[in-house]
Amino acid sequence: MRISELRSRLADYFPDSDTYARDIIHTELGGISVNAAIEIGMEPDEIWKAVIRHNPSMPAKYR
Repeated sequence: MRISELRSRLADYFPDSDTYARDIIHTELGGISVNAAIEIGMEPDEIWKAVIRHNPSMPAKYR
């Protein structure tokens, strides 16, 4: 997965995906945000898996 696809998936599910990626801290990412995870070079597919774990009620069509 590319970063652009990760951002597209975030935008499909979250009404304000930019704020989500910047402000929501994920224990699943070691206590950092999606943007911080991208900045340190985490793989986008691993970040997406963490977002799914952080949002267990996410419908299957977004997973």
